[in-house]
Amino acid sequence: MRVLVVEDNERLASFVKKGLQERGFAVDLASDGEQAVWFGSTGAYDVIVLDIMLPRRSGFDVIRELRGKGVQTPILCLTARDQLADKVTGLDLGADDYLVKPFEFAELLARLRALSRRSPQMVPQVLRCADLELDPAAHEVRRAGRQIDLTPKEHALLEYLMRRMGSVVTRTSIIQNVWDMNFDSLTNVVDVFVNRLRNKVDYPFGKHLIKTVRGVGYCLTDAEDAP
Repeated sequence: MRVLVVEDNERLASFVKKGLQERGFAVDLASDGEQAVWFGSTGAYDVIVLDIMLPRRSGFDVIRELRGKGVQTPILCLTARDQLADKVTGLDLGADDYLVKPFEFAELLARLRALSRRSPQMVPQVLRCADLELDPAAHEVRRAGRQIDLTPKEHALLEYLMRRMGSVVTRTSIIQNVWDMNFDSLTNVVDVFVNRLRNKVDYPFGKHLIKTVRGVGYCLTDAEDAP
């Protein structure tokens, strides 16, 4: 899942980013309202975590503009403004959830998972390809009924491939969605992690589901004639 965190408190932003990355999220940061609108308008994110009290433009202005542009990305307001009127304003403008600071990180994670399940791009809840199953909520992967232990980044990579099952995905798109926009796209990290996945979810089971499309990227499919 790719998340945009909009927060002008550098320490808090770093804390949230680190915590989400440790759980396999790809995270980009924006520090003011103008950046939030610019990043959010790309439609590249599964969820936006948005502070309300921001430099240049308030979070309320950000919600209003994004929704006015037709951006339907779920938005979670994460703010110290705890008055009922503020919550009502945020939700009426188009926010999907509202979490007041200080907060428990476990609750933030739970709310992000709930929002991701509402997004059309994030269903079905259990992803399947042949005898391979991935449950995003339980963070579990099984093949042929056998549980497979993956690192958070391996899990995020497999989930990205499974959500685009049957489609060829480029290395650049994988980096943008599984890592973040600042990651060095010239490294071979994608190939390294794909090989790690194959060692866990393909090679022990005979039939290979992760296909290499030479010069382009990868495709996860159970079709025998796939590239």
